[in-house]
Amino acid sequence: MDAQGRGRAGGIDPADQWVFDPETGSYELRLDQTGEPATAPREASAAASGPAPRTSPRQAPARPKPGGGRTVPGQRGQRAGGTAAGGRRGAGAKATAAAGRRRPKPKKKAARKKKVLMWTGGTIGLVLVVCSVGGYLLYQHLNDNIDKIDVGINNSVFDKGPLNILVIGTDKRSGKGNTGYGDDGSVGHADTTVLFHVSEDRTNATALSIPRDMITDIPDCPTKQKNGSTKTIPGSKGVRFNESLGQEDRDPGCTWRTVEQLTGLKVSHFMMADFNAVKELSSAVGGVEVCVAKDINDRDSHLKMAKGRHTVEGEQALAFVRTRHSVGFGGDLSRIELQQQFLSSMLRKMKSGDTLTNPKKLYDLSDAATNSLTVDTGIGSISKLTSLAKELRKVNLKNVTFATVPVLDNPADGKQHKTVILDKPKAEPLFAMVRQDVSLTEEKEKEKKAQEQADAKQAALLQGPKAEPAKVRVKILNGSGRVGAAQETVAWMQNSKAVSHSSNGGNAAGGKKDKTLLEFAPNQADQARRVAEDMGLPVDALKQTTADAPPTAEMTLTLGADFKGAGVPVTAPKKAPEGIQKVEADDENICAK
Repeated sequence: MDAQGRGRAGGIDPADQWVFDPETGSYELRLDQTGEPATAPREASAAASGPAPRTSPRQAPARPKPGGGRTVPGQRGQRAGGTAAGGRRGAGAKATAAAGRRRPKPKKKAARKKKVLMWTGGTIGLVLVVCSVGGYLLYQHLNDNIDKIDVGINNSVFDKGPLNILVIGTDKRSGKGNTGYGDDGSVGHADTTVLFHVSEDRTNATALSIPRDMITDIPDCPTKQKNGSTKTIPGSKGVRFNESLGQEDRDPGCTWRTVEQLTGLKVSHFMMADFNAVKELSSAVGGVEVCVAKDINDRDSHLKMAKGRHTVEGEQALAFVRTRHSVGFGGDLSRIELQQQFLSSMLRKMKSGDTLTNPKKLYDLSDAATNSLTVDTGIGSISKLTSLAKELRKVNLKNVTFATVPVLDNPADGKQHKTVILDKPKAEPLFAMVRQDVSLTEEKEKEKKAQEQADAKQAALLQGPKAEPAKVRVKILNGSGRVGAAQETVAWMQNSKAVSHSSNGGNAAGGKKDKTLLEFAPNQADQARRVAEDMGLPVDALKQTTADAPPTAEMTLTLGADFKGAGVPVTAPKKAPEGIQKVEADDENICAK
């Protein structure tokens, strides 16, 4: 039986096994080697509501002896190997003296107690990630709650670089708690998909919601089979995004690869949950506050709610995040707004003192979270989730922003408005901001000042005249990792920018480069300014040599992994494009219209 079962069988609520540690200021779960509570039920219950009292040797609880008997209170002063009556050598005066003085508190043995720090978050999967701003010590047996899928990609390093966690909420209607919603036989699609990006310096995070009805291309997908073999599922052109999961036996790895192809961001891990996750997590935190600007009576989602603020949990919480016909324009984009409001509110609730200091809520939340999770093998254990959580916890909630990938009505639908297509002029700048860790939250004073200094530096470097396009000479090398990128850029510069003296230099020496770089001589500065303006190059992409170049010498432009296409600025914009749907996680005044 697991630790939960043992505790309840003995009449102990699992929450009573949490003990307050005055050194850390938080509650800990304390177990002995067998998983039994290290404190007696009455003591554990008291410890859960305040600091654990120190126990003197005379008051220590009885412990098993090697011979099968028990050492009773008052006998801990005896030497090892002494009899209960103290008849062997070393008993008597020495034992009496030992019992009369306070012995140093023995050190805790790591093997006797295991502490597992877990940060959880996310309904429909997302709060399973984001709410890692609060920490929870979990029972070791919660490892068994987590389901894993091998998608052929095993990432497990969290201490370097940005993090991109793909969170998938499926509409699977089989399994406990999921029946009774529409098509009970559905294999499940990528119904709600959020790419949660954490910046490299862990100062900000952006959660990109990807509309399920967006028309896109799904790449070929290598999929692990039950017998250990790998089957490649052919890709599809011009289909709904939600078909990247479930259809044709596609697994989350297919959604993973589709998102990478769409955004240009490298996914680190995935987490997946179903309908039941929303119900269980919302109840575990004691309900989530939401707001609607009008009365709602949705027959499809079964949500009936009066105008104003409400606290929802369980079935009502699920109905709220599934509602779409009664809010906004009645489509999937309106439902995404509701989900972003719900997730933001749940994050605030999880971070609140009431949740973080209540042992029972911590246990219920942890149990619900791990029971709801399906993850990749790279994070398929409590210890690995702990490592991930230590990175996620560094992000302040005020710097977390939810945004929706920009889309347009699909012209092929006519007046039906069933699907949408990517709005590339808005989407590409947004993806560039995320790729380059530009926060979507309002600039803070310190960040604003640093940005102003960077802008001044760039303005000084680029200050001065720009050469006429016909006088610019530049050789373009491909280090982007994209086939044909150099020739694509040459054609664009010649045809769109009139830079006739641009040439294709082939592949860059040494293979793929991380960043685009323009190398030029001091007497080519005016030419460099022209190319920098045309390509949208950041200041750190310009490298000036010390000596002047011959009159007809070419500058060298090496395209890096940050190059996303001819005509797409390499520099990310400093503000999100106008009209981007976004919600800041710490905004408590959101109300669905």
